[in-house]
Amino acid sequence: EYLVTVDKKVTHPFCKRMAGGLPILGTKTRKCVVEQTGVRSFRIVLTQGLNRQIRRMCEFLGYEVVTLKRVRIMNVPLDVPVGHWRDLTQAELNEIHRLTASSQKTHRGSKKPRPRS
Repeated sequence: EYLVTVDKKVTHPFCKRMAGGLPILGTKTRKCVVEQTGVRSFRIVLTQGLNRQIRRMCEFLGYEVVTLKRVRIMNVPLDVPVGHWRDLTQAELNEIHRLTASSQKTHRGSKKPRPRS
């Protein structure tokens, strides 16, 4: 999840197009959640992480990113001050394990292949 500020007014059509997926890097981005948070700002929750994805999506629509801040990874809020750290809570760890249990790209997921239908 990211908070983004751009150089122009954010509109409903802009948010709808961003959320629906855009062609960048030779592929179409996955659908995502986009919510306007201010005149020139929005919140975006991605389900994939292509190189400079948000900047490229904005550029495709004629916008330039002014600020970009990551505020969450999966279920873990990134609310720790710069230079500090904290342990993940047991609830956060449990949720991460649940969310990655069937992943083919994680050690946990590779032990139990996902059943095919």
